[in-house]
This record gives sequence, C-alpha cells and structure tokens, in this order.
Amino acid sequence: MKSIIVTIATVAATATALLAAPTASYAQSSHSTLTRAQVRQELLDLESVGYEPIAGDGDNYPGDIVAAQERLAAKRLAERKSAEAAYGSNGAPGTDSGAPAVAVVKP
Repeated sequence: MKSIIVTIATVAATATALLAAPTASYAQSSHSTLTRAQVRQELLDLESVGYEPIAGDGDNYPGDIVAAQERLAAKRLAERKSAEAAYGSNGAPGTDSGAPAVAVVKP
C-alpha cells in the first residue's frame, strides 16, 4: 500500500514538473518585434512633433504622449497625401488594346 502511494506521488510530481516547464520557458521568451533602432526612430519622430520626454511633468504623461502620437499620425497622413498629390493617383487597373480580334475565314 505504501509503495502505491509513493508511486502516485512520484507520478503527480513528474506530471506537475512537465506541465510547469513550458510555462517557465514561455515567461522568459521575448515577444517584442521592435528593435532598438525602431524605438529610437519612433522617439525622434515624436520629438519632431513637439513631445518632450524630459519635460518632468509626470502628471500629464498619458495625455502628452497620446497627443504627440495623434500629431504624428496627422503629420504622416499629410505627408502621404502630399506624396499622392505629387505623383498622381494610382488609377484604376485596366487594359486597353486595339480592335477586337476577328477570325478570318478563307474560302
């Protein structure tokens, strides 16, 4: 009877360890897709529309960063519209050709 309890306890401990191992490795994996260079570029872009990360006004932090992101989005939209106007629209896809093909019947 004692050996059955020891066996069950061993199986339970092994199962717990096997189930916990993927969780521990998952917690240490990095899911970030941004590189340092991309983060720095985003900060420079935000600073170009007036965001000051060292302003020291921690009370308005969420509002300041959200406002800067909105200004940056508006700036990028204006740049995109300006680029479209400079190059013209893409136009609708289509094909043009000469007259339709007509089969020639030889007598």
